[in-house]
Order: sequence, then C-alpha cells, then structure tokens
Amino acid sequence: MNLLELFLKGGIVMWPILFCSVLAVAIIFERFLVLRRAKFDPRPLMLKLRSALSRNDVVGALNACTQSNASVPLVLRKGIASIESGPEAVRATIESAGKEEVNRIENHLGILANIAGIGPMLGFLGTVVGMINAFRTIEMLGGNVNTGNLAGGIWEAMLSSAFGLVVGIPSLGFYNYFVGRVSQVTFSLEAATDEFLGFLKPAAHPPAEPAVHPVNVNKEQRVKKVFSEEDEFFEPKD
Repeated sequence: MNLLELFLKGGIVMWPILFCSVLAVAIIFERFLVLRRAKFDPRPLMLKLRSALSRNDVVGALNACTQSNASVPLVLRKGIASIESGPEAVRATIESAGKEEVNRIENHLGILANIAGIGPMLGFLGTVVGMINAFRTIEMLGGNVNTGNLAGGIWEAMLSSAFGLVVGIPSLGFYNYFVGRVSQVTFSLEAATDEFLGFLKPAAHPPAEPAVHPVNVNKEQRVKKVFSEEDEFFEPKD
C-alpha cells in the first residue's frame, strides 16, 4: 500500500491536512530566503560609517549602505537619507524603518504557528470521526464482527492523526527556529542603530554671552555720571 492509498483511506479530513502541509512548506522556504538575506555582520559597515560621518561625507555613508540589502544597511540607509533634517528626524526615521523591517521578517510566522497547532487537531478530528464510523458499523452488524474487521477500521481512523502529527511537529520546530533567528536579527539591528545614532554630532549651541559682574556695571555707571555732570572747575573763566 503506497502513500496515496493511505492518504485516501484517511477520510475527508486528510484534504485540509494536505493543504496545511503545502502551505507550511511554502512558508518555510520563503522564511529561509528572507532570513538568509537579513543575516549580516554590521561591524565592517559601522567602521565605514564612523569614518564617513566624521568627515561629514553623507554620500560616502550612503554608498556604504547600498552595498547590501540586509536589514541593518537598509534601515541605516533611510536614516542617513534624512540626516540633513537633524538628529531627531534621523532617530524617528530609523525607528519607523526598524519597525517595518522587523514586521517584514516576522511576516507569516503566525500562520506557521497556527499550522503547528491546527494540523494535529485536524488529525485527531479525523480519528474521532473514523472511530465513530467504526463503532456504527459494529452496531449495524449487531456485534457480529471479527477482530480483523475491527482492527482494520481502527487503523484507518488513526491515519489522519498520523498525518496531522507529521505536519504539525515540523511546523512547530521550524517556527521556533525562525523566532530565534528573528530575535538575533532584531538584536543586531537595535545595536547597530544605537551605535549609528551615537555617531551623529549634536547641534552646536551658540556660545553664551559672558556675564557682566554687577560691581563693574556700577563702577562704569558711576564714571559716566561723574563726567556727565557740569563741574565748575571746567567752566571757562572771564
């Protein structure tokens, strides 16, 4: 008996399980490609950005970020593009771009988690339905059934549970693996953006005017007062 015959003997519930398996395989391959692109060592890039920004070379910093399409250069590229708007605008841009990137690499993981839970439950449902049909058959025959017929109905009912577990267990394993990879990418992204924001020089504050000592002010006012008064000594004599 081949796999197709076993599938057909499992009942109608096998078709939703098959759909879940195909969807899970598609998501697993798609997430592998996305997370492979997101993998990136930011240390060489941060050295280039530090050197470029210390010379106020914004174009050079942008060129350094365009050499890769990984998550870290992609987010930093958007921040550098808004660097002329000031540090606060750069920070807001990076936060927004970072949220978008994390949401993109987490995409479809919720579906994979649902498949990991729904697949075995569908299999269990198929088994329950198969067992109900098996016992209905026994009732219709008035209990005049042999052990072989009863065992045949039971193992056919258990097929859906087996197929559901075959779908659910790998889906759960890959889901946990992808969640760990997403956490690594998110940590690397946060560390790189924090380091990049440290490169930005704060806006120069205008130098404060020197405070004038009140003693000097009073002294200057007294001098002006003395020379502004009319003194008889300086009046012309006849």
